[in-house]
Amino acid sequence: MYEPGPPRTTSVGESVELAARSPDADGTYRWRVRDAPADSALSAGDGPDPDATGPPSTATAAGSAPSTAVFRAGETSRDGDPVVHLAPDAPGTYVLVLDAPDGTHRQRVRAFPDERRETESRVPAADIPTDGDDEVDRVSLLWPHNENRLGLDRAERDGDEWVATVRVPPGRHGFGFVPHGDRSAAYHGDCEVPGPGRPRISLDAAVVEGDGPEESDRLRLTAEIEPAPAVDDVERAGDPDALDVTFLVDDRDADPETVAAIESRADGRTLSVPLDELPDSVRIRAAPHGERYGAAETVRVETDASDGDAAEATAASVAVTDPNPTPEWAESPTIYEVFVRSFAGDTLPTTFAEIERRVEYLDHLGVDALWITPVLASPTDHGYHVTDYYDTAADLGSRESFESLVDACHDAGIRVVFDLVINHTSRDHPAFQLHSAGVDAYADHYRRTDAAADVTGIEWAELDGGSAPDYYFEWGRIPNLNFDSPAVRGWLLDVVDEWAGVVDGFRADVAWGVPHGFWKEVADRVPDDTLLLDETLPHDPFYGEGEFHRHYDTTLYETLRAVGAGEEPADAVEAALARGEWLGFDDGRSQMRYVENHDEDRYLAEYGRDALRAAAAVTFTLPGAPMIYAGQERGNETYRGPIRWHDGDNDLTDFHRRLVALRGAEPLLRDGDVTFEGRAADVRVVEGDAERVTAYERTPAGGDGSEADPLLVVVNFATEPATVAVPDGVETDLLGDGSAVDRDGGGDGDAGVRVAVDAAAVLR
Repeated sequence: MYEPGPPRTTSVGESVELAARSPDADGTYRWRVRDAPADSALSAGDGPDPDATGPPSTATAAGSAPSTAVFRAGETSRDGDPVVHLAPDAPGTYVLVLDAPDGTHRQRVRAFPDERRETESRVPAADIPTDGDDEVDRVSLLWPHNENRLGLDRAERDGDEWVATVRVPPGRHGFGFVPHGDRSAAYHGDCEVPGPGRPRISLDAAVVEGDGPEESDRLRLTAEIEPAPAVDDVERAGDPDALDVTFLVDDRDADPETVAAIESRADGRTLSVPLDELPDSVRIRAAPHGERYGAAETVRVETDASDGDAAEATAASVAVTDPNPTPEWAESPTIYEVFVRSFAGDTLPTTFAEIERRVEYLDHLGVDALWITPVLASPTDHGYHVTDYYDTAADLGSRESFESLVDACHDAGIRVVFDLVINHTSRDHPAFQLHSAGVDAYADHYRRTDAAADVTGIEWAELDGGSAPDYYFEWGRIPNLNFDSPAVRGWLLDVVDEWAGVVDGFRADVAWGVPHGFWKEVADRVPDDTLLLDETLPHDPFYGEGEFHRHYDTTLYETLRAVGAGEEPADAVEAALARGEWLGFDDGRSQMRYVENHDEDRYLAEYGRDALRAAAAVTFTLPGAPMIYAGQERGNETYRGPIRWHDGDNDLTDFHRRLVALRGAEPLLRDGDVTFEGRAADVRVVEGDAERVTAYERTPAGGDGSEADPLLVVVNFATEPATVAVPDGVETDLLGDGSAVDRDGGGDGDAGVRVAVDAAAVLR
């Protein structure tokens, strides 16, 4: 019951959280080291350091205080923490054991070499805004590498510059230098650390028959590893000759001797194990690594011998499956996001009943899933400050009304995705009020931080010797929950259980602020047909390791904005997909593609109608799950404003409807591969702005046996139509966006096919 989950992978200096699952808040737990690499400071028998607090810092500048503890206890007031944190100090395998109320469990962590490199970020002092004549004397470094915590890492003054010395992995990392905690006055820049991206892995499983009666059949797992592609001179390609794989058997499925015996069968990129040496059910994890390590893939192997004897297992009795498969309905859905309180328009207040009355519109639009922003009790219009996880907001309606909306969606063939907000609560939540009042039972419910790093100006109740609530950015109204607390973990798992039986999926708000181990537990806990969608900024492939099925594609989002603004050419779309691979994503279909959402300015307002249509066409013609933010298709220009039901842009709505219908009708747009080579590279702009035009081809996925004809996609972000020359063989434009296929060669004596492209053409 309290087993701590699968074996984990990390790198030196990168902390990993380890936790007993579904812990009893009153139970006694003891973690200790059983084995550690020879170069580690840890030794067998060591327990977590109870005096160490907080995760390691990325900065080494004056004013920062990084933790140096390799093994630290969870941040609670209790003894015997079920949650600990390991920040490996040497590469190799760490073996830990957890003594729990139900027995002893083993947890292994494979640490790869330190990927971080020291670099400096320098900003001229003149570029840091001042408030009147006041001198800036405190500048914070703000970025994802310190979990967007203001005041945690400080820059120091060096002459006419502010400088932060940091240790971060390769890549181009956006950062902010924030004076006096005022994010509106931040200087934004990029920290560039040259180096390779992460490798990607896929596993092929086969049962190989023995050569004779003396040799049993074998399970053979073969890892195919792809190095990271080059994106630019900073984000370089990986070295294919340096790639290897580590196979890790899940310690929950076998005793240590059996685990060691199976893992010893690895030979390079292949693991070959006699069937009679396999447990009835075992999960095997494969992690790629080279200059850097990548997200692992896991398979479940089950043998089902008729007499229960594993020695009798044959090829026909072996099943190899994904232990966390994507629900079939969520393989490639069209998602429609509704910002709840503006969806009814500018006359009626939005209620669940009013949303239900508009389900027919969603059905007519053709969407597959409705993502609805938070519906729980909250003092805010947006709902992300939750005050009650078990009751719906009174102004929206009762829980029965919400369930009626869900039923109406199901009747229309539309799934419902619930916005799960569990990184934080509102400070108006009773739990936080009791925490602030010093009630013992709530002492550990929220994370605390050094009050010296607090930038809110709020007079917090003083607890724990002057500490303040922990929060991200300047979000002083939404304190972070403490996932080191078993009471909090149990509470939030109960919340997941409460709503998992009502809805079809969860969009996890601030997923990056919740520990990986908790998400792995959620993924194992929810029904098999539940979609899990993460909000990770920037997006991160490790949230796909048995956690989330679909991910925010922030890379394509940022590129489409840059193309819309004219800061990048349309061909930057190719670089955006390459960067997803550089980051370590192995399947483009796992991305949620979008041009706007409830947190961002409307694309139409920023870049115009023509660019919006082109950007929307990109999201619908690339692999992945396209998302429409309610109002995008109606011509909304305010990011959370009421939907323009009576005065909206009907032509724009029809364009989105045709995108949805075409994607539903053409399997290649949902499941095919994408290439910018071949016919796509031969597309030539005859009339129009070539910088605003890009082309790519959707082809049958490798090895799927499909005989479908490829589709050639041409997208034009310009305000004026473009005429392009395309290779012979094109017959028709399936999107029919006012485009025409002309076989006369344009009348200029140049043989070939001409296509007039307004926003986009999908050619066969």
